[in-house]
Amino acid sequence: MTHPARQCRLSPKALRLYDGLGLLSPARVDELSGYRYYESGQIEQARLIATLRQAGAPLSAVKELSALDPAETAERVTAFWREAEAHHAAQRKLVTALVDRLTGRSTVMYEVATRQMPQRSLLSLKRNVFEAGAWTLGKEFVGIVRDQRLPRLEGRQGAVFSIYWGQVSADSDGPVEWCKPVPDAEAEALAAQFPELTLRVEPAHREAYVDLGPGGQINPAQRQLADDALRTWAEQQGIDPKQLSLKPEDLGVRVTYLASRPLTETSVPECDFAVPFAWPSGRER
Repeated sequence: MTHPARQCRLSPKALRLYDGLGLLSPARVDELSGYRYYESGQIEQARLIATLRQAGAPLSAVKELSALDPAETAERVTAFWREAEAHHAAQRKLVTALVDRLTGRSTVMYEVATRQMPQRSLLSLKRNVFEAGAWTLGKEFVGIVRDQRLPRLEGRQGAVFSIYWGQVSADSDGPVEWCKPVPDAEAEALAAQFPELTLRVEPAHREAYVDLGPGGQINPAQRQLADDALRTWAEQQGIDPKQLSLKPEDLGVRVTYLASRPLTETSVPECDFAVPFAWPSGRER
């Protein structure tokens, strides 16, 4: 039995859009009137799509979620909303910091620490992507390096990290570079196994960083808060960029993802946001 489109409680424009995306195709279309009819099961599917969109899920996520069984959908929706709440919380902090800055108040959102990083050989994947594609690029990169068991370097010196060479948002496309440190002695041989990746050497440097805690996808508001905290720290330390041998823009601000042990299906990495720099030889602080 088919039902008229109005029972889906979606506008004709929305129904045409969802049909074109393969989300919800009508059971039949009247040849004379062009009116769309849907099966009983599709009415519930239409309501699911409408609810997901009202909850803020992007169309790409809606298509993926609507293909799952109810239990899997519920699990994924819970995870989606958890990420959305984290994003809103970060935006709230960002607005608070902005208001404080505009009104002359001082706000400390993150504690800043420093570390020394050695020269490293890196396998990397670099691409111009907007905010929606940054994490997709990361998953593509991890998928590539996971197919082959790479030698493991311990600690944050060997952790996967992503470099933001420019602002990444809905309006700005980076670029973003995902990197995996590899042993120097094996770098050339390993690079030959990954023709889609680039091998390069990053010079030794210091990093000022803030701990973002456990998580996966870092949203732009979190990056902005961390960047503001690091800028304030640099000003308080009296660091003059003109005196540096390597400036942050030379090496790129980055997010490091340190895998939690033991690795499980549900484990998430410890993340930090870092700004790299280096003093001229003999002038280290």
